[in-house]
Amino acid sequence: MSGEKGSTGWVPAVEGFSTNAIHAGQEPEQWNAKMIVPPIALAVTYKQQEPGLNSGYVYGRLGNPTRTCLEKCAASLENAKYALAFSSGVAATQAIINLLKAGDHVITTDDVYGGTNRFFRQIAAKFNLEFSFVDFTNLKNVEDAIKSNTKLIWVETPTNPTMKVTDIKAVSEIAHRRKDILVVVDNTFMSSYFQRPLSLGADISYHSATKYLNGHCDVLMGLLMVNDDELKKRLYFIQYSTGSLPSGFDCYLVNRGIKTLALRMEKHQENALLVAKFLESHLLVEKVKYAGLPSHPQYDIMQKQASGCSGMLCFWMKGDLQQTKKFLASLKVFMCAESLGGFESLAEHPAIMTHATVPAEHRAMLGISDNFIRISVGLEDADDLIQDLDQALKSGVSG
Repeated sequence: MSGEKGSTGWVPAVEGFSTNAIHAGQEPEQWNAKMIVPPIALAVTYKQQEPGLNSGYVYGRLGNPTRTCLEKCAASLENAKYALAFSSGVAATQAIINLLKAGDHVITTDDVYGGTNRFFRQIAAKFNLEFSFVDFTNLKNVEDAIKSNTKLIWVETPTNPTMKVTDIKAVSEIAHRRKDILVVVDNTFMSSYFQRPLSLGADISYHSATKYLNGHCDVLMGLLMVNDDELKKRLYFIQYSTGSLPSGFDCYLVNRGIKTLALRMEKHQENALLVAKFLESHLLVEKVKYAGLPSHPQYDIMQKQASGCSGMLCFWMKGDLQQTKKFLASLKVFMCAESLGGFESLAEHPAIMTHATVPAEHRAMLGISDNFIRISVGLEDADDLIQDLDQALKSGVSG
């Protein structure tokens, strides 16, 4: 499903996606030894020819050659002018919130990722920031939530964990009726390969690069992509002033992971579609939500704004909490673990794991119930994944 999607979808890069992923920011000529693979820069400080005269690097917080390579490459993936790397996805979230001031208002989706929910409610709210959590599948909710002090709309699509899809272009148009409202899109679930929020009107494309962009579950990192020069300057100031920066080694690993992003995302999609269809027909499953299935409530929006779908899906099995726990404990190929987007398949219980800090009444309203499961479909053989889910479901319910 990769390719150009027309006026409302993403626009391909000047060169092909994989060409950019492999070559953008990687030019061997920038190194004296003409290295094909960018080196890992570990230096914290850099020699200056004289005070104020330097090579472009002064101190590790202000810049690192390996980080520069990664940021240039990541920007190219979404046809962005700039990308900025942070030490984790939450660090990138904090940088965005640091654009605001006390008294500002933020609108976000009602089932935003548990870590984002926790940061907004329990950390940022202590500094006199106001947050509204609304259902973005109804655009009127977004319009009605806007106040005179609204400065940021935080979109997550598909949402984590219930896979709601938001019309990025429509929300951006609503927000930009006012010039002082920024639109952020958490693009983690889709990756830059399948969805490009900046081309749909967003101001910031956000990624927990820990997930698909790196793809190997061995690095914590956040990445922000932007086009606006002034917004980039503000975020860069926050980046080096707060010091939430990735190491040169972490930048090297994510830069390497991006090289296979297109291949990995195609396989994630292929496997997830097979798994979703299998679960949808299983007698022990109540409901499946996968944005790549026609049965998804916002399937048409996905077709309009994305070029494919990732390996993320959720389902409700027929059973109670103990049966659901037994199902997760019975998995052999899937691993019961948090996180997502790596080469391995993972399954988790959001109510107990990733979204445990979300208030219980809020979880209940969203359908994050005792029998609700989120899975990240990896790169294994699809038949093995399907057989594993089948035996675990039967074991869970019969046990």
